[in-house]
Amino acid sequence: MPMLTHLHVSRIMVNGAIPSSICGITSLGILILSSNQLSGSLPHCWEKLEALQILDLSNNSLSGTIPDSLGSLGSLLFLMLSRNSFYGELPSSLQNCSNLRNIDLGENNFSAELPKWIGKNLASLGILRLRSNSFHGGIPLEFCNLSLLRLLDLAHNELSGAIPHCFGNLSSMIMVAPVNQFSVNTSSISEQIVYMDGVTLRVIKGRELEYDKNLRFLVSIDLSRNHLSGAIPMKLTNLLGLSILNLSANSIIGKIPEKIGSLRRLESLDLSRNQLSGEIPSSISDLTSLNHLNLSYNELVGRIPSGNQLQAFEDPSIYEGNSKLCGLPLSLKCQDNETHDQAPNHVNEDIEDDEEGFELKWFYVSMAVGFVVGYFGLLGTLLVKKGWRNACSMYLEGIIDRVQLLWRN
Repeated sequence: MPMLTHLHVSRIMVNGAIPSSICGITSLGILILSSNQLSGSLPHCWEKLEALQILDLSNNSLSGTIPDSLGSLGSLLFLMLSRNSFYGELPSSLQNCSNLRNIDLGENNFSAELPKWIGKNLASLGILRLRSNSFHGGIPLEFCNLSLLRLLDLAHNELSGAIPHCFGNLSSMIMVAPVNQFSVNTSSISEQIVYMDGVTLRVIKGRELEYDKNLRFLVSIDLSRNHLSGAIPMKLTNLLGLSILNLSANSIIGKIPEKIGSLRRLESLDLSRNQLSGEIPSSISDLTSLNHLNLSYNELVGRIPSGNQLQAFEDPSIYEGNSKLCGLPLSLKCQDNETHDQAPNHVNEDIEDDEEGFELKWFYVSMAVGFVVGYFGLLGTLLVKKGWRNACSMYLEGIIDRVQLLWRN
């Protein structure tokens, strides 16, 4: 089979080890052996497969370490080894696979710090999925150089430290328009392949879902179930194309960013089981695409915002574990309901009363002045006729007494 270019053998219960003879098929461009019962370690002869662009060995029982010879696959675009039992470190030779668009090594037993060379040398990466391993240490700042990255899944590891602020500069997550990372033009195969069947990415979105045909539209960051600390970087709200953000089950502190509402494409937001404090920003009601929300088990306080999409979230478990949150859908009513609704009316009434009293005082003052002017104007007449003089004097004294009494009050 020296001219075989495409070998796709999935879901037919193939067992045993992968034979070294497979490296003799030097024309091979696509090798898919996913969802079988393959076991043992990988052969060490991959340098012979110079044309290989897609390698999918996911969902088997393979074990051992990743051989250095995989780093000889300079044409490799897709590397899928998820749901096996591989362990150890990622070989540094993989940085030579500079054309890689998709690395999926999730659900294995890898343990080490995340390699900085991923961010330095794999600039074409659109998907980096390393979930459910034992990676530890911080998230390298070099990951911020992955300008084409649209899916970052580091969930279920032992990562610590802060979320890099420079994640807000991941340019492919800022763009709203989807970018097709899955169309493969193979030089060794005279056809164009849109590879979806073997790419089944499990993403936390309230529950685990599989994304296949819609994968090209997904823009996601999942850092859940680690030991991350510090605050949520404000710059994350720059990622306008983001559809899933999961930071749950960490030790994140501080407030939810005020501009969270700018992520209009966000469909799933999970910040549960952290140490977030302060009020829920009112802008969260601007997330009109949201269909999954979880803010439970934090230290949030105050009134739960309402309006727009939030009206659809009637499950109180979304907010449970925040003892100082109040308002629907929780049973705890906000104590300031009446003051918030009625205080402005009382203030307005007081202002109106003051204005009316002020106008009334000046009305009497103007009357008094008018009568004084009239009094002197008619002075000659009053001096002539004694009866008029006495009546007018008594009336004027009464007006002055009223003005003085009102002014004192």
